[in-house]
Amino acid sequence: MRRAPASSALAAALACWAGQADALVFDYSADRPDELKACDALEFRGEKLPAGDCYAALRARNDDPRIRAEAAWSLSDLRGANTQFQAAIDAYPDDPRLRTRWGELFVAAHQDNEAVTLFQEALELDADYAPAKLGLASVSAGRFEDRARSWVDEALAIDDEQLRAHLLLAQMSLEIGNLDEADASLDRATSLAESQELPALEIYALRASADLLRGVTDSSWTARALQVNEGFGDIYAIPAHFYVITRRYREAIELYFEAVRVQPDLWAAHAELGVNLLRVNRLAEAKAHLELAYRGDPFSAIIVNTLRLIDSLDNFRDVTRMRNATVGAGMILRLHRDEADVLEPYVAALVDDGIRTFTERYAFELEEPVVVELYPEHDDFAVRTSGLPGIGLLGVTFGYLVAMDSPSGRTDNDFHWGTTLWHEMAHVFTLEATNHLVPRWFSEGVSVYEEWSTGPLPGRHIPLHVLQAMHEDKFLPVAELDSGFIRPSYEGQVMVSYMQAGLICQYIERRWGQDAFVAMLARYSAGDDTAAAIEQALEISPAAFDEGFEDFIAAEFATVLDGLEDWQGGLRSAYEAAGSSDWETALAAATEAVAGAPDYVDEGNAYLLKAKAHDELDQPDDAVATLERYRELGGHEADALRSLARRLDERGRRLEAIAVLEDLLGVVPLDTELHTELGDWLLAEDRPADALREYQAALAMNPLDQAAAHFRLATAYRQLEDSAKTREHLLYALEIAPHYREAQQLLLEIAR
Repeated sequence: MRRAPASSALAAALACWAGQADALVFDYSADRPDELKACDALEFRGEKLPAGDCYAALRARNDDPRIRAEAAWSLSDLRGANTQFQAAIDAYPDDPRLRTRWGELFVAAHQDNEAVTLFQEALELDADYAPAKLGLASVSAGRFEDRARSWVDEALAIDDEQLRAHLLLAQMSLEIGNLDEADASLDRATSLAESQELPALEIYALRASADLLRGVTDSSWTARALQVNEGFGDIYAIPAHFYVITRRYREAIELYFEAVRVQPDLWAAHAELGVNLLRVNRLAEAKAHLELAYRGDPFSAIIVNTLRLIDSLDNFRDVTRMRNATVGAGMILRLHRDEADVLEPYVAALVDDGIRTFTERYAFELEEPVVVELYPEHDDFAVRTSGLPGIGLLGVTFGYLVAMDSPSGRTDNDFHWGTTLWHEMAHVFTLEATNHLVPRWFSEGVSVYEEWSTGPLPGRHIPLHVLQAMHEDKFLPVAELDSGFIRPSYEGQVMVSYMQAGLICQYIERRWGQDAFVAMLARYSAGDDTAAAIEQALEISPAAFDEGFEDFIAAEFATVLDGLEDWQGGLRSAYEAAGSSDWETALAAATEAVAGAPDYVDEGNAYLLKAKAHDELDQPDDAVATLERYRELGGHEADALRSLARRLDERGRRLEAIAVLEDLLGVVPLDTELHTELGDWLLAEDRPADALREYQAALAMNPLDQAAAHFRLATAYRQLEDSAKTREHLLYALEIAPHYREAQQLLLEIAR
């Protein structure tokens, strides 16, 4: 271990350690009291044992609860520190610095809401207390909120020489890929650290992070930091964070391993290592590091919840389908055992279709099996995605591993799990084809575009608030679009960015063709940023690209956007008329709303209201026609599709009715009645193999009428000419219901 020469700080620390500093007094004229700085000097240089004894002496002998709180905190006794801070607040209720430091303790204990309250209380005592503003900034930055920047700006307006503020600015700039701004912040931080004789280890770590984002993996800043303190694990852990932000999980794992190697008690790095090992399906290693992290940091909800998630995987079944010509490298489906028998054939078929489709469209062969996890508990899925910015609430892809809500994990009646899985499967290809170098906007854009063009649902689906943002000219330049995902500046911007990215990809395909996607992925794989990728692959400048995209949006949406307010007003009028049972008015207003935005089939659309008005006015054929158009455009509200299927069947249009029910499987596949009804229609149309799949799914859901479920299976096997299976299920049916007449008759028939 490298030892520093003796200094006044070290001498004071050693005196403290020897018990000669009992009378030291807390001095608020400095950022940190001299007696604590003395102990810090030992800690900073890696002198763990004497530093610990130094803090312990302060806690035991000093009469000031503020110093005892800081000493306990430095000894990692967060509960003891909390007790001392409470005592200090009782003694010094009007001190904003004390409340701010207590808030920072809560941040360290992952209690951000309590921390925010204390920072706000500090500002009530002193509205210009900059460290409290920085405390709020740090919490906002951890949540990837744009408000973080304004808090830092306010703090710097009060005091431009706050080292922590410039470090936070550098971190946020690096997170959105603005390396020049990060360099400027780090230059200012370096100057301040030198003038104030403050340690520069975090500056070194952020400079190493900037090097990493430039493609320099062997940064000189790493060596410089380890020369100062060979046990400084954050020199690896801080850069690893930026690998995670850019979805380069494998590289992040390597750095986190280095972090815990040089600093085994860096619990945050153990936690991040565990979470990221889980993302690449290394479950046993993930659990080991998370358990280590928990022993050192029992306050982290992420650690606790992720360990519980790993334990819950015992309730899942892994279904493996190995490499073959159809599914390439294969797939592993991780399904809850209560749902696996029902969902497996549908999930496997869609994954298989996705692999075949995207292998051809993106000229890339997968090298590993795709792991697909479906979570029936949304909270478990939320834990799986924790800590990532801009992640939607439906699915996430970590490379070869996809995690998403199971259909039972959502209460929405229109959650289309098939579209979500299709979206995530496209991510597998864009991430792996570029070794995860593809920027967020392009990967998301391709996935949204594939939803619209090749996915299970037809049509372009753009929510109303995105149309409003489009109308207000809130789209970002293409080179800045990643910031809309990582640090949104207004509510709903993440979804706006998803839709903008999808529309950009639609524009690219219309103007340059599908091959342009492959060319751009190749440029990203070579390390290009968005500006360079556009210039090289599309032979156009980013500015000219933005102009062309604006023209595309105007051509596609001018009519809708010009009449957006009138359309919204007409839609409100339609629903108000329906609420008053004025169906003539409702029908007229809904018809006009459909004409104003004919592609809009999402929440609050006019099609379902128009169909309802037709029914109320005794116009059933018009209602059916309206529902058919709704489905053609990708509308998928479950009750509407079920109604449409039955109406088509009543009109002798059985094959079309079957197609509607098959669409409905993408929304409510865990509906026993749906499988039974679809199976009956398929069997009647001489499709016994398909009917068998539906009857098996219905039986797997443990229906009340088990005898009827077995009888239906017997009829399907009978049509497939499988006498043994027919007999088997008839006997099951008769065992449950001995007087089941149809089963008795069929058994006699096959016996003859």
